[in-house]
Amino acid sequence: MLVHRTFLPCAVGLTLTIVSCGSGVPADTGGMVFIAGGEFTMGTNRGFPFEGPPHRVALDSFYLDEHEATNAQYAAFAEATGYVTDSEKLGWSGVFDPEQESWTKGDGADWRHPDGPGSSYKDKLDYPVVHLSWQDAAAYCDWRGRRLPTEAEFEYAIRGGLEGARYPWGDELTPGGVHRANLWQGSFPQQDLRHDGFAGYGPVKQFPANVYGLYDITGNVWEWAADWYSPTYFQVSPTRNPQGPPSGAQKVQRGGSWLCSENYCQGYRSAARMMTEPDSGLNNLGFRCAADGE
Repeated sequence: MLVHRTFLPCAVGLTLTIVSCGSGVPADTGGMVFIAGGEFTMGTNRGFPFEGPPHRVALDSFYLDEHEATNAQYAAFAEATGYVTDSEKLGWSGVFDPEQESWTKGDGADWRHPDGPGSSYKDKLDYPVVHLSWQDAAAYCDWRGRRLPTEAEFEYAIRGGLEGARYPWGDELTPGGVHRANLWQGSFPQQDLRHDGFAGYGPVKQFPANVYGLYDITGNVWEWAADWYSPTYFQVSPTRNPQGPPSGAQKVQRGGSWLCSENYCQGYRSAARMMTEPDSGLNNLGFRCAADGE
Protein backbone atom coordinates (compact mmCIF):
# COMPACT_ATOMS: atom_id res chain seq x y z
CA MET A 1 0.00 0.00 0.00
CA LEU A 2 1.38 3.36 -1.00
CA VAL A 3 1.64 5.74 1.93
CA HIS A 4 2.28 9.49 2.20
CA ARG A 5 5.03 10.36 -0.22
CA THR A 6 7.31 13.37 -0.34
CA PHE A 7 9.82 12.75 -3.09
CA LEU A 8 13.18 13.98 -1.87
CA PRO A 9 16.74 12.71 -2.38
CA CYS A 10 16.52 11.02 1.00
CA ALA A 11 12.82 10.27 1.27
CA VAL A 12 10.90 7.80 -0.86
CA GLY A 13 7.87 6.21 0.77
CA LEU A 14 7.05 2.54 0.58
CA THR A 15 5.14 0.42 3.05
CA LEU A 16 7.18 -0.49 6.15
CA THR A 17 7.03 -3.62 8.26
CA ILE A 18 9.77 -3.75 10.87
CA VAL A 19 11.65 -7.03 11.18
CA SER A 20 14.04 -8.04 13.89
CA CYS A 21 17.75 -8.16 13.20
CA GLY A 22 20.10 -10.54 14.96
CA SER A 23 17.42 -13.00 16.09
CA GLY A 24 19.70 -15.28 18.03
CA VAL A 25 21.09 -17.18 15.04
CA PRO A 26 24.88 -17.44 15.41
CA ALA A 27 26.49 -14.88 13.14
CA ASP A 28 28.52 -16.07 10.18
CA THR A 29 31.60 -13.84 10.45
CA GLY A 30 33.14 -14.89 7.14
CA GLY A 31 33.99 -11.82 5.07
CA MET A 32 33.83 -9.64 8.17
CA VAL A 33 36.48 -7.57 9.93
CA PHE A 34 36.88 -7.76 13.71
CA ILE A 35 37.06 -4.29 15.23
CA ALA A 36 38.30 -4.08 18.80
CA GLY A 37 36.22 -1.87 21.04
CA GLY A 38 37.46 1.41 22.40
CA GLU A 39 36.66 5.08 22.90
CA PHE A 40 36.52 7.88 20.34
CA THR A 41 35.09 11.34 19.80
CA MET A 42 31.92 11.04 17.76
CA GLY A 43 30.44 13.93 15.80
CA THR A 44 31.85 17.26 14.74
CA ASN A 45 31.36 21.01 15.14
CA ARG A 46 32.70 21.58 11.60
CA GLY A 47 29.69 20.33 9.69
CA PHE A 48 25.91 20.49 9.77
CA PRO A 49 24.27 21.28 13.13
CA PHE A 50 22.83 17.74 13.34
CA GLU A 51 26.36 16.29 13.16
CA GLY A 52 27.29 17.59 16.60
CA PRO A 53 28.17 18.25 19.26
CA PRO A 54 31.36 16.18 19.47
CA HIS A 55 31.09 13.73 22.37
CA ARG A 56 33.03 10.80 23.75
CA VAL A 57 31.65 7.32 23.10
CA ALA A 58 32.88 3.90 24.23
CA LEU A 59 32.04 0.79 22.20
CA ASP A 60 32.33 -2.93 22.74
CA SER A 61 34.13 -4.97 20.09
CA PHE A 62 32.15 -5.85 16.96
CA TYR A 63 32.44 -7.28 13.46
CA LEU A 64 31.65 -5.40 10.27
CA ASP A 65 31.42 -6.65 6.69
CA GLU A 66 34.57 -5.73 4.82
CA HIS A 67 32.53 -4.23 1.98
CA GLU A 68 28.95 -3.31 1.12
CA ALA A 69 26.54 -6.16 0.53
CA THR A 70 26.62 -7.05 -3.16
CA ASN A 71 24.02 -8.11 -5.68
CA ALA A 72 25.46 -11.64 -5.65
CA GLN A 73 25.06 -11.86 -1.89
CA TYR A 74 21.53 -10.50 -1.89
CA ALA A 75 20.55 -12.82 -4.73
CA ALA A 76 21.58 -15.81 -2.60
CA PHE A 77 19.32 -14.54 0.18
CA ALA A 78 16.37 -13.90 -2.13
CA GLU A 79 16.71 -17.31 -3.76
CA ALA A 80 16.92 -19.10 -0.42
CA THR A 81 14.00 -17.29 1.21
CA GLY A 82 11.76 -16.04 -1.59
CA TYR A 83 11.98 -12.58 -0.06
CA VAL A 84 10.39 -9.79 -2.13
CA THR A 85 11.64 -6.25 -1.51
CA ASP A 86 9.52 -3.17 -1.05
CA SER A 87 10.54 -1.65 -4.39
CA GLU A 88 9.62 -4.87 -6.18
CA LYS A 89 6.19 -4.77 -4.56
CA LEU A 90 5.64 -1.12 -5.42
CA GLY A 91 7.10 -1.24 -8.93
CA TRP A 92 9.51 1.67 -8.66
CA SER A 93 12.33 3.20 -6.66
CA GLY A 94 14.12 6.53 -6.34
CA VAL A 95 16.67 7.11 -9.09
CA PHE A 96 19.02 10.03 -9.49
CA ASP A 97 19.32 10.65 -13.23
CA PRO A 98 22.50 12.60 -14.10
CA GLU A 99 21.08 13.46 -17.52
CA GLN A 100 18.08 15.14 -15.91
CA GLU A 101 20.25 16.42 -13.06
CA SER A 102 17.55 15.45 -10.58
CA TRP A 103 15.86 12.67 -8.65
CA THR A 104 13.21 10.81 -10.59
CA LYS A 105 10.59 8.14 -10.08
CA GLY A 106 12.37 5.12 -11.49
CA ASP A 107 9.54 2.97 -12.82
CA GLY A 108 10.61 -0.67 -12.82
CA ALA A 109 13.76 0.01 -10.83
CA ASP A 110 14.52 -2.44 -8.02
CA TRP A 111 17.52 -4.48 -6.90
CA ARG A 112 16.98 -7.01 -9.68
CA HIS A 113 16.79 -4.18 -12.24
CA PRO A 114 19.20 -1.60 -10.81
CA ASP A 115 19.10 0.64 -13.88
CA GLY A 116 15.43 0.12 -14.60
CA PRO A 117 13.62 -2.20 -17.05
CA GLY A 118 15.97 -4.10 -19.32
CA SER A 119 18.84 -4.03 -16.82
CA SER A 120 19.84 -6.96 -14.61
CA TYR A 121 21.70 -7.39 -11.35
CA LYS A 122 23.44 -10.34 -13.01
CA ASP A 123 25.51 -7.83 -14.96
CA LYS A 124 26.58 -6.21 -11.68
CA LEU A 125 27.14 -9.11 -9.32
CA ASP A 126 30.05 -7.42 -7.55
CA TYR A 127 28.28 -4.05 -7.24
CA PRO A 128 26.55 -2.95 -4.04
CA VAL A 129 22.92 -3.98 -3.94
CA VAL A 130 20.72 -0.86 -4.07
CA HIS A 131 17.02 0.08 -4.14
CA LEU A 132 16.49 -1.56 -0.74
CA SER A 133 14.45 -0.24 2.16
CA TRP A 134 15.74 -0.44 5.72
CA GLN A 135 13.54 -3.48 6.21
CA ASP A 136 15.02 -5.18 3.14
CA ALA A 137 18.54 -4.64 4.46
CA ALA A 138 17.67 -5.77 7.98
CA ALA A 139 16.01 -8.92 6.65
CA TYR A 140 19.21 -9.95 4.87
CA CYS A 141 21.31 -9.31 7.98
CA ASP A 142 18.88 -11.34 10.08
CA TRP A 143 19.11 -14.23 7.61
CA ARG A 144 22.87 -14.23 8.08
CA GLY A 145 22.57 -14.07 11.86
CA ARG A 146 23.85 -10.51 11.73
CA ARG A 147 22.42 -7.05 12.26
CA LEU A 148 22.78 -3.55 10.88
CA PRO A 149 25.57 -1.54 12.54
CA THR A 150 24.71 1.20 14.97
CA GLU A 151 25.53 4.71 13.92
CA ALA A 152 28.27 4.88 16.54
CA GLU A 153 29.84 1.64 15.30
CA PHE A 154 29.75 2.97 11.75
CA GLU A 155 31.50 6.24 12.59
CA TYR A 156 34.07 4.39 14.72
CA ALA A 157 34.72 2.10 11.74
CA ILE A 158 34.93 5.00 9.28
CA ARG A 159 37.52 6.78 11.40
CA GLY A 160 39.75 3.72 11.61
CA GLY A 161 41.47 5.08 14.69
CA LEU A 162 42.27 8.45 13.09
CA GLU A 163 40.95 10.60 15.92
CA GLY A 164 39.62 13.93 14.71
CA ALA A 165 40.54 13.41 11.04
CA ARG A 166 38.14 14.98 8.54
CA TYR A 167 38.19 11.98 6.18
CA PRO A 168 38.75 8.25 6.80
CA TRP A 169 42.30 8.59 5.48
CA GLY A 170 43.28 11.99 6.95
CA ASP A 171 42.57 15.67 6.40
CA GLU A 172 43.18 15.90 2.63
CA LEU A 173 40.44 14.78 0.28
CA THR A 174 42.83 13.55 -2.41
CA PRO A 175 46.26 13.15 -0.78
CA GLY A 176 48.96 13.27 -3.43
CA GLY A 177 46.24 13.71 -6.04
CA VAL A 178 44.99 10.15 -5.42
CA HIS A 179 41.26 9.49 -5.14
CA ARG A 180 40.40 7.32 -2.15
CA ALA A 181 36.69 6.77 -2.78
CA ASN A 182 34.00 6.83 -5.45
CA LEU A 183 32.68 10.38 -5.14
CA TRP A 184 31.37 13.13 -7.42
CA GLN A 185 34.04 15.41 -8.87
CA GLY A 186 32.79 18.72 -10.23
CA SER A 187 29.84 20.93 -9.42
CA PHE A 188 26.84 18.77 -8.50
CA PRO A 189 24.55 18.11 -10.33
CA GLN A 190 25.61 19.87 -13.54
CA GLN A 191 29.16 18.60 -13.96
CA ASP A 192 30.51 15.11 -13.31
CA LEU A 193 34.23 15.10 -14.12
CA ARG A 194 34.65 11.39 -13.21
CA HIS A 195 38.24 11.86 -12.12
CA ASP A 196 37.94 8.81 -9.87
CA GLY A 197 37.12 6.65 -12.89
CA PHE A 198 33.42 6.13 -12.18
CA ALA A 199 30.15 7.58 -13.41
CA GLY A 200 27.62 6.36 -10.87
CA TYR A 201 28.35 3.67 -8.33
CA GLY A 202 30.89 0.97 -9.05
CA PRO A 203 32.01 -2.52 -7.98
CA VAL A 204 33.12 -2.99 -4.40
CA LYS A 205 36.81 -2.96 -3.41
CA GLN A 206 37.98 -0.60 -6.17
CA PHE A 207 39.70 1.73 -3.70
CA PRO A 208 42.13 0.99 -0.85
CA ALA A 209 40.70 -0.24 2.44
CA ASN A 210 40.95 1.95 5.51
CA VAL A 211 43.15 1.16 8.50
CA TYR A 212 40.66 -1.43 9.75
CA GLY A 213 40.59 -3.25 6.40
CA LEU A 214 37.15 -1.94 5.40
CA TYR A 215 36.44 -1.19 1.75
CA ASP A 216 34.13 1.57 0.53
CA ILE A 217 33.41 2.62 4.09
CA THR A 218 32.85 6.00 2.52
CA GLY A 219 31.70 6.77 -1.01
CA ASN A 220 30.05 4.51 -3.61
CA VAL A 221 26.68 4.22 -1.81
CA TRP A 222 25.27 5.51 1.46
CA GLU A 223 24.63 2.72 3.96
CA TRP A 224 21.76 2.05 6.33
CA ALA A 225 22.46 2.17 10.07
CA ALA A 226 20.29 0.56 12.73
CA ASP A 227 19.44 3.82 14.51
CA TRP A 228 16.45 6.06 14.28
CA TYR A 229 17.45 9.64 13.48
CA SER A 230 17.13 12.67 15.72
CA PRO A 231 18.89 16.00 15.06
CA THR A 232 19.52 16.43 18.79
CA TYR A 233 20.43 12.87 19.78
CA PHE A 234 24.13 13.64 20.21
CA GLN A 235 23.22 16.08 22.97
CA VAL A 236 21.78 13.27 25.10
CA SER A 237 23.55 10.20 23.74
CA PRO A 238 24.72 7.59 26.26
CA THR A 239 28.47 7.40 26.55
CA ARG A 240 28.59 3.61 26.06
CA ASN A 241 27.18 1.66 23.11
CA PRO A 242 24.55 4.23 22.05
CA GLN A 243 21.66 2.73 20.11
CA GLY A 244 19.97 5.89 18.88
CA PRO A 245 16.55 7.26 19.82
CA PRO A 246 13.79 4.76 20.72
CA SER A 247 11.67 5.86 17.76
CA GLY A 248 11.53 8.30 14.89
CA ALA A 249 10.39 8.97 11.34
CA GLN A 250 13.71 8.36 9.59
CA LYS A 251 16.67 6.02 9.87
CA VAL A 252 20.29 7.13 9.82
CA GLN A 253 22.50 6.47 6.83
CA ARG A 254 26.26 6.81 6.84
CA GLY A 255 29.29 6.83 4.55
CA GLY A 256 28.35 9.08 1.64
CA SER A 257 27.90 8.04 -1.98
CA TRP A 258 28.91 8.67 -5.58
CA LEU A 259 26.61 11.72 -5.50
CA CYS A 260 28.56 13.49 -2.74
CA SER A 261 30.59 16.45 -3.93
CA GLU A 262 32.36 19.40 -2.38
CA ASN A 263 29.35 21.62 -3.13
CA TYR A 264 26.70 19.08 -2.05
CA CYS A 265 26.55 17.33 1.35
CA GLN A 266 30.21 16.24 1.51
CA GLY A 267 28.96 12.92 2.84
CA TYR A 268 32.41 11.39 2.61
CA ARG A 269 33.48 13.21 5.79
CA SER A 270 33.98 10.85 8.72
CA ALA A 271 31.32 12.62 10.81
CA ALA A 272 28.79 13.06 7.98
CA ARG A 273 25.34 11.65 8.58
CA MET A 274 22.14 11.68 6.61
CA MET A 275 18.61 10.55 7.28
CA THR A 276 16.12 8.65 5.15
CA GLU A 277 12.61 7.30 5.62
CA PRO A 278 13.03 3.60 6.43
CA ASP A 279 10.73 2.53 3.59
CA SER A 280 12.92 4.23 1.00
CA GLY A 281 14.71 2.63 -1.92
CA LEU A 282 17.34 4.66 -3.76
CA ASN A 283 20.04 3.99 -6.34
CA ASN A 284 22.74 5.46 -4.10
CA LEU A 285 21.82 3.62 -0.89
CA GLY A 286 22.99 0.19 0.25
CA PHE A 287 24.18 -1.43 3.47
CA ARG A 288 26.62 -3.77 5.18
CA CYS A 289 26.05 -5.99 8.20
CA ALA A 290 27.56 -6.02 11.67
CA ALA A 291 27.77 -8.62 14.43
CA ASP A 292 28.64 -8.54 18.10
CA GLY A 293 32.28 -9.17 18.99
CA GLU A 294 33.43 -11.93 21.30
